[in-house]
Amino acid sequence: MASKTIVIIGASFAGIPTAHALLKDVPSTKVILINPSKKFFFNIAAPRIIARPKAFRPEQYLLSIEKQFSHYSQDAFEFVLGLATSINIDTKTVTVNNERVITFDYLVIATGSTTHSMTDTNSIPIPFKQPASDDTQVLIEKAQDHISRANRVIIGGAGPIGVEVAGEIAEAAEERGAHVTVTLISATDRVLSMLKPRASEVAEQQLRHKNVEIIRSARVTSVSQSVDSSTWTVTLHNGETLQADAYIPTTGVVPNNSFIPQELLDMQGWVKVDAELRVQGRNGKKLPIFAAGDITHNSMRLSFKAAEQAAIVAANLKAEVCQKGQKRMYDQGSNMMMIVPIGASGGSGQIFGWTPWNMLVKFIKSKDFFIARAESMIAAK
Repeated sequence: MASKTIVIIGASFAGIPTAHALLKDVPSTKVILINPSKKFFFNIAAPRIIARPKAFRPEQYLLSIEKQFSHYSQDAFEFVLGLATSINIDTKTVTVNNERVITFDYLVIATGSTTHSMTDTNSIPIPFKQPASDDTQVLIEKAQDHISRANRVIIGGAGPIGVEVAGEIAEAAEERGAHVTVTLISATDRVLSMLKPRASEVAEQQLRHKNVEIIRSARVTSVSQSVDSSTWTVTLHNGETLQADAYIPTTGVVPNNSFIPQELLDMQGWVKVDAELRVQGRNGKKLPIFAAGDITHNSMRLSFKAAEQAAIVAANLKAEVCQKGQKRMYDQGSNMMMIVPIGASGGSGQIFGWTPWNMLVKFIKSKDFFIARAESMIAAK
């Protein structure tokens, strides 16, 4: 019989590796993994998936979670399909779908974040992140259909997702011989403003080569749809209005925190953690709760950072449950590393402070958006 129960909420780039590590390294433990979908969505490839419906097969980017854990015994692992709706710190319980109550000895919160394209009512629902539902493929197909029929596309936000989406839509239109106007709106004076200026310069050159219009230093203040929902009117901070057949917001991310007690969140809604990735309770109270991935207040919300945090959470739980091994600390660092495809032939980015060559971007990511590595990222190694 398991002596401890560890509940993990969220089965993506942080939750799944944490579960595997605990099952392998922490004996006499029951791991319960809660997720609203049976499938893991490899959202790294989302820009290409939504712009090019035939680029990948659904089974390449929607992978069975239960299959990845089928070799563990039922005494050691349980997958719970559902949405976590509340956490009770005092009773150490998680409620799923407002019905089932699960008791834990330790809890890991790994629910990640979502994007404004899924929360804004005046945009096409596009799952750039794992959605809080089991209908990911339906959402993808609806987005693919809408974008494929659009002649005017406006993308609000010139961060990595916005730049990648602009490049993919423009290139896909060119390949099928369609005349599609793609406009990318940047709130700053350059795209990819979180990277060095050279990375921005390279990205803008490639976007212009694909006939993407870039509007700099502009903020979207309002968006409205026509009565038949066929067109969008996008209003900028200077009063200028733009018309589009599809509007895609890509600015920032929103924490998936609706079930998390307010006392565990910072002012922006992210989970407060210390260097051990232990969740910070009221008055610094030590809780049997950890968090990893996008949901934490750590600002670098990248898939490889989520994997790093998963390893640290698993190590610290092992040290606490088994009373052996050293605790590990997480430091996200200050160096931004990012590869940003702009179509299949290359792109921009930043690696250790320098901008990679176009062919290197193609070799690393542009060719297939890491789709060949999707299963290995969530498989037990």
